[in-house]
This record gives sequence, C-alpha cells and structure tokens, in this order.
Amino acid sequence: MVSPIGLGCWQFSKRKGLSGKYWGLLEDSEIVKIVRASLNGGVNWFDTAEVYGWGESEKALSRALDQTGKKRNETIIATKWWPVFRTARSIKSTIDKRLSALNTDCIDLYQIHNPFSFSSIRAEARAMVDLIKAHQVRYVGVSNFSARQMRKFQNELSHFGYNLVSNQVNYSLLNRKIETNGILEAAEDLGISIIAHSPLASGLLTGKFHENPELIQNKMGFRKFSKSFKREGLRKSWPLIDALRELAEKYQATPSQIALNWITNFHGNIVVAIPGATTVDQAKDNANSMMFELSKDEIYYLDKVSNLFKT
Repeated sequence: MVSPIGLGCWQFSKRKGLSGKYWGLLEDSEIVKIVRASLNGGVNWFDTAEVYGWGESEKALSRALDQTGKKRNETIIATKWWPVFRTARSIKSTIDKRLSALNTDCIDLYQIHNPFSFSSIRAEARAMVDLIKAHQVRYVGVSNFSARQMRKFQNELSHFGYNLVSNQVNYSLLNRKIETNGILEAAEDLGISIIAHSPLASGLLTGKFHENPELIQNKMGFRKFSKSFKREGLRKSWPLIDALRELAEKYQATPSQIALNWITNFHGNIVVAIPGATTVDQAKDNANSMMFELSKDEIYYLDKVSNLFKT
C-alpha cells in the first residue's frame, strides 16, 4: 500500500512545543513545495505525530496536501498518539483533535508513539479497536516498542480479529540494533512492517558533515552533542561514507540515496523508511532513491562495511 519511501514530517512543527524547537521555521509555502516534490517523486504516504508541535505538523501537512490538489484517498496519512503522562482513555478522547488537525474523517495509520503510558498495552489495544470499529482509524501501529511489547500488542488486537501492522523504530546503516534485539525477528514472525525513522542517521549518511564538520555547529537540536558528529566519530564512519560515494558514482546518485535504497531492499519489503526534508532538493533526493535498485552484491557489500560501525 505504501511506497518504500515516505516523508517524515517532524520538521513541519512550526517551532511549537519542545519537540518543535529541534527544527527551524518552515513557511507553509515551502512545506507545500516539499510535499509536492515528494508526491511527484512517487511518495504516497506521510508520517507525522501529535507531539510534533502539538498538532502544528499535522495541520501543516493537511494544508499542504490540500494545496497539491490530491484527493484524500490518493495519499496515506500516519500519525501518532502521545502516551507520556496519559492513560489509554485519552486515545479516544483526543481522536477528534487528530482528525480535525488532519482535516480527515479517518486516519490511515494511528500509532502509539512510545510504550511509556500510564495504561497497559491491553487498554491501549482495546482503545484502538474501538477507533477502528468507529471507522476513525484504518490500521494500528506502534513506535519504539520492544519485541516483547510488539508481540503483546499483536496478541491483544488478535482477540478482536485485528492485527498490528507496523513498528516505527530508529534504523539505519549506522544504527542496526533491531537486527539483534529481536525487533526485526518479531516483525518477520508477525508479518509486521518496520518503519525506519532517522534512516540517514540524522543526516550523517549524506556525507556533508564529513566534508565540513563545522556545519554541525549551525544545526539545531542535539546532533551537535552526539559523539557520532564529533571529529573522532566522523573519522570512524568515513569508510562507510566512502563506500556510499563509490556506489553513488556508479548509479549517478547521492550517498543518501544509496543509503535509503539499501535500507528498503536489504530485508526484502519488510522495511520502509521515512526520511525528513527541509528543502525541495532533499525531498527530491529522498524520492529518487526509489528510481534504482542496488544489486545483491552491492547490498551485502554495504552490509559488511556497515557492520564495522553499527551500534
């Protein structure tokens, strides 16, 4: 149902709320251009969340989709309920706000943003079932859930004849924890899709910070404090950037396109990715990663190089 690459929309937060301060302010006119470029490149779904500017990202995405002229059934919208300091009761009590922000009567994929709620998985699953029955939600997903939590959520939904469809987690060539902590295995066992957020490792896999380490000092958020973005961290990941550049030259692509192509092909069709974009060029770059396919030998070559640095 979804293209291998979607568009992550955290950057549409309008600098509202704590999470919104991570990004600079994007005007609606620029957001429309980013969304249109994504659609023109073959992207058919968008991922946002309640906590991204406390509804501002959802509203900005909705306005942008309206401006592109796309009909509601021509795109897929995913958003997330924020569980921290809340109970499952708020899943249903806040659904009207989510629907209003997105200007829709049904959310295609509604996700639990993380497992840190005051309520049990059972209560959350039952609340989601009620939303499906009320035709306010089509499918249910989770985010940042462990393998055990995924299995438990699926078990609770199955009592009512429904299935968990996705788990959104951090996954990239530089962060492959899901391959060893049971999450990927659980997804394969249960037939659940993995939605990879931060598939470019917060921009590290573009190679631009390796070329110019001073760039990170101008960025907002916490990246500038990460060891990966310090000179020693950049030095360690240089061989992977070199491997990406080598393949990028062959395919007349960019290192980020190679990294995205790898992540959506390495495990067959179980993994999809949601890179963000703050410019039209980035949106086009993300979408164009779907225009070619790395060979098996190239995929395993990157796997081998990546294994030297994965966390």
